[in-house]
Amino acid sequence: MNIVIVESAAKAKTINKYLGSDYKVIASYGHVRDLPAKDGSVDPDKDFAMLWDVEGSSAKVVSEITKAVKGADKLILATDPDREGEAISWHLLQILEEKRALKGVKVERVAFNAVTKQAIMEAMKNARQIDGPLVDAYLARRALDYLVGFNLSPVLWRKLPGAKSAGRVQSVALRLVCDRETEIEAFKTDEYWTIEALLATAKNEDVRARLTVIAGQNLKKLDIKDAASANAIKSAIQGQRFEITSVDKKAMKRNPYAPFTTSTLQQEASRKLGFSAKQTMQVAQRLYEGVDIGGETTGLITYMRTDGVQIVPEAVAEIRKVIEGEFSRRYVAPFVREYKTKAKNAQEAHEAVRPTDPARHPRAMAKYLQKDQAGLYDLVWKRAVASQMASAELEQTAAEFDVKGRDGKKYGLRATGSIVVFDGFMKLYEEGRDAAQAEEDEESRRLPPLSAGDVLDEKNVEAKQHFTEPPPRFSEATLVKRMEELGIGRPSTYASTLAVLQERDYVEIDKKRLIPEDKGRLVTAFLQSFFARYVEYDFTAGLEEKLDLISDGKLAYKDVLRDFWCDFTAAVGETKELRVTQVLDALNEVMGPHIFPVPADGGDPRKCTTCGTGQLSLKTGRFGAFIGCSNYPDCRFTRQFKSSGEEGGDQVKADKTVLGDDPKTGLPVLLRSGRFGPYVQLGEDSKDDKPKRSSIPKGFEAATLDLEKALTLLSLPRIVGLHPETSIPIMAGFGKFGPFLEHDGKYGKLEGAEDVLNIGLNRAVSILADAKKGGAIKRGGEVLKDLGDHPSEKGKVEVLSGKYGAYVKHGKINATLPKGVEAADLTMQAALELIAAKAGKDGKPGKGKAKPKAAAKEKSPNGKNSPVKAAAKSDKKVPAKKKAPTKGAKAKSNLPKAAE
Repeated sequence: MNIVIVESAAKAKTINKYLGSDYKVIASYGHVRDLPAKDGSVDPDKDFAMLWDVEGSSAKVVSEITKAVKGADKLILATDPDREGEAISWHLLQILEEKRALKGVKVERVAFNAVTKQAIMEAMKNARQIDGPLVDAYLARRALDYLVGFNLSPVLWRKLPGAKSAGRVQSVALRLVCDRETEIEAFKTDEYWTIEALLATAKNEDVRARLTVIAGQNLKKLDIKDAASANAIKSAIQGQRFEITSVDKKAMKRNPYAPFTTSTLQQEASRKLGFSAKQTMQVAQRLYEGVDIGGETTGLITYMRTDGVQIVPEAVAEIRKVIEGEFSRRYVAPFVREYKTKAKNAQEAHEAVRPTDPARHPRAMAKYLQKDQAGLYDLVWKRAVASQMASAELEQTAAEFDVKGRDGKKYGLRATGSIVVFDGFMKLYEEGRDAAQAEEDEESRRLPPLSAGDVLDEKNVEAKQHFTEPPPRFSEATLVKRMEELGIGRPSTYASTLAVLQERDYVEIDKKRLIPEDKGRLVTAFLQSFFARYVEYDFTAGLEEKLDLISDGKLAYKDVLRDFWCDFTAAVGETKELRVTQVLDALNEVMGPHIFPVPADGGDPRKCTTCGTGQLSLKTGRFGAFIGCSNYPDCRFTRQFKSSGEEGGDQVKADKTVLGDDPKTGLPVLLRSGRFGPYVQLGEDSKDDKPKRSSIPKGFEAATLDLEKALTLLSLPRIVGLHPETSIPIMAGFGKFGPFLEHDGKYGKLEGAEDVLNIGLNRAVSILADAKKGGAIKRGGEVLKDLGDHPSEKGKVEVLSGKYGAYVKHGKINATLPKGVEAADLTMQAALELIAAKAGKDGKPGKGKAKPKAAAKEKSPNGKNSPVKAAAKSDKKVPAKKKAPTKGAKAKSNLPKAAE
């Protein structure tokens, strides 16, 4: 039996049919192992040794593959034909060798660009070994991404609370979005005017001409600056004689576009189908892996992660046959068109994205495909076929007019347009147009036949007001295009990079445009201030070039890692020593124009509007950055950053809005905006009593909030009713983890905000019962290990997952696990020592708890004598040892800092 490994179940099913009963095709479901998300997975001190873990969901797959391979005749690794596919095959081979499952089994690597029978059978004849340099390039990329992420992100967390992560490519993509927003904000709008005349020929055919010359001087875009000047020119030429002085006709050709690469496919799918980059790749994946066509699963397009634009000769020949059959011989290009990408650092290792069989017309395939699949297949087919079609032939015409104005000046106007003489490839396909290309479209308008000496009748003369516009915000498509031009990222990373920016709340998408959130701008400003080199476009592109050289076997990947790490670790070390105030001072300066916009009256943008004397500046709190007054605590003014988006939406424009009075207390109900978002408040601020407040949860729009809804929020949590079994009230409210039900210390999760306000008793009882069956929802992270009841106090001792790692919980005491101690290995004895140490540090009373001093023990240079680490391996009680303190010194706990 021959075992074939591919990446997806759909592909496995299709290929099994092609290969027959002598083959068993198994899916790996992508990567089977990865670097664990913890410190030490890449160790620079051990020559960048990398520790790999089989992920939980992959353990079963690995077990199935191992079982199948043992005793097999041959193992054929047939993962995707790119760097990631090569890495998956390498990982599987490493695992199987470690498990000693390859004894007597021949191992081969095959790669194919399309899931068709012909492509599969051809690949099987051309087996090879795993490409070592390609794997090295993967290892270098993975190590670089890990080292940047796991060393830069913690610096962000400490210096900028609320910031989530930084990444080698992610942060540069974010900088592109933020830099564009800065350009837009700094842009100064200029007014300008144009003069257009609508004229008519003797046959009453319309011609539009624009003023281009005044008194022999060519008119520049901004020369006519105001309405008075424009109207004076309009008056001067109205009712005058419009004579054509020359007509210039020029034959030109327009050539077809190259077949799709990953990035151009994403751009065109965005323009024509409205797909996001992620959606485009998901649909393309399904077309590549195959769809059911008449009872047989067939791949319709070639591999969709590519920066190559070439097509293999046999496919080109088939495309040219299709063109002749579909249109005529005239529409076939007179020679085979060859394309070369202009993208920086393009590898062009694979074909362009094309139909696997050009004879499968989109019309015939539509009945087998879902709507989005049919739309994308139609795009791919038309683009590939059009690439071998004849050029379009056009005749471009420019007519010049002379007009003698009433003011004695001579004016010149120009009318431009074009006529399609032969449509060529345009009969099948034209690329989508962005709004920025509208002006070019205007110049392509058709003109009637015109000759020198013709005098046209005036229908209308119009003066039009215009304003210069800033550069447009990036869409996903244009950002991918810009990244490709700069050589940042690779085809396989574009979609995931954009998805991360949105998941981290660094950017939002409005009307298909990427707008940086304040959090994203803050992270970018921080990185540009303290890690400028690592968000430079040239530096990131340079690293990509080195990775390509590794792929070609021209560079050793560890040499690249050493060079990078030497400078990077120094930059991280310097930034770690910075005080938060130094960081804030730098960010106040960099982000000043954004967060402190100059008011309309031209006053001091940093002057506090509440106390009138304090200066506003950037501050950080537990949940992120905000703007606060220098006179704190006397002045408690705070606000979020200035909105990055356009005016409007559901933002609270003022710091305080009165919604009405509470009928019970007579106090005003206020809608306010704080550092953590909008909230409602009962009564004004008071030094004596803190007024009741309630955050506005998701599902409520602050701008449309009325008095009734505000009073409802202030009354939460509300009593749903008495539980029929216990007669204890069931409460509904909003908590740290969203809307919830609470009954006798047990919790149930609600779906949304409306449930909190409207849920009835019967449904509440049912939700709590379901929660009990699955284990009551705990107000904290996932339980990783239940150690049982505390031996001397009430309550369980558990190990839970938290935002900053695993921790031990008993009652209200939470103690972080030290580095190197895994949750699964922790014993009750070790957990009790951590709890005792934490309780002693916090000064909390505890019954029968050990004193921190009792855990003290002389620490060896390598830290091996830590009682926590020792106890993690054994349930035996570790004897406490004491070391007499030197004169003037305090006794010191040997527990790691995380456990103190």
